[in-house]
Amino acid sequence: MRLKTALALTMSLIVPVASHAAGALRLQFSWSGTKACSTTPPAFKVANIPKGTKYLSFRLADENAAFNHGGGEVAYRGSGNIPAGSFGGAYQGPCPPAGQVHTYVWTVEALDANKNVLAEGKATGAFPVK
Repeated sequence: MRLKTALALTMSLIVPVASHAAGALRLQFSWSGTKACSTTPPAFKVANIPKGTKYLSFRLADENAAFNHGGGEVAYRGSGNIPAGSFGGAYQGPCPPAGQVHTYVWTVEALDANKNVLAEGKATGAFPVK
C-alpha cells in the first residue's frame, strides 16, 4: 500500500516540459529576385508558430564556407508571412565565389516576450538558383 501511495505521489509531481522538436516551425523562402551579396533578406512563410510568440528571429549560414551571414528579428503580429526586406543591418545575403553554388541554411526561432525560444525551424536552399 505504501508503494502505491509513494508512486501516486511521485507521478503527481511530474511536470510536463515543452520540447522544440514537438512544435517545430515550418519555414519556406525563395531566392527569386535575390542578388548576390545583397543586404535585403527574402520573403518568408513561417507556419506552426506557437501561442505566446512575440518575435521571429532569423539567421543565415553558408554550409559550404561555414560562414554566418547574420540575420535579424521581426515582431510577430499574428501572421507568418514576412515580406522581403523585413530586417537588415546585421544581415549579409548569400555571396558565393563567382561560378560556385553554395548551400545556405535559414534558421528561424519563435521567441516569447522574454526572448526565450519556443520553437525552431530550418530551411535550406542553393544559391545562385539554376
